[in-house]
Amino acid sequence: MTTGETATPPPRRRDAAKTRRLLLDAAIQRFTRDGYAATTVRDIADDAGVNVALISRYFRSKEGLFEACLTSSVDELRRNTGETPLSRTPEAIARQIAGPCADGLPYHLVLLLRSSGDEGADRIRLGLLQSYSERLAAVAGWSPGSPEGDDLLLRAQVVLAAAAGIALLRTKTGLGPLAQATEEDLVPPLRDLVEALLKKN
Repeated sequence: MTTGETATPPPRRRDAAKTRRLLLDAAIQRFTRDGYAATTVRDIADDAGVNVALISRYFRSKEGLFEACLTSSVDELRRNTGETPLSRTPEAIARQIAGPCADGLPYHLVLLLRSSGDEGADRIRLGLLQSYSERLAAVAGWSPGSPEGDDLLLRAQVVLAAAAGIALLRTKTGLGPLAQATEEDLVPPLRDLVEALLKKN
């Protein structure tokens, strides 16, 4: 290279993990707001600011991306609820209900509750909800084939249903004081619910 010439900078290497995270975040918000059927991979790529071809590279397809979003949502719920001691589960649930929202509803709860209109995607969603409820029941001592049978698992699913119902009522109906309740306000009644349903005698 002669004096005065400018070296050509090497091409920037794409941060695969960052790109994957951008696509996941954009997809979670799109699927939550618009639903599975109405969302296109181009919508998601545009929201993430990346080339649409990268969805195929990282997730294979729209269904693969949706499955990754559901898995991410369950992982988020597990981090905040399913892997905490039973004594701290009410605080974890309250944090989820009062967490980041889409149209007033927590992203992860909405994505798991909303039907996609796609049979394969809904089968994935149901399987992940089952997995999460089993993790919640396991915190209370449940295991497959345990003496409690399905009773403890049913109780865990009632807790999950109550949390989802609280999220829907407080954001979609304006019902007070539930709609105005803070995370701290929600903890005591949620503790009563969790202890009544899941705490061992």
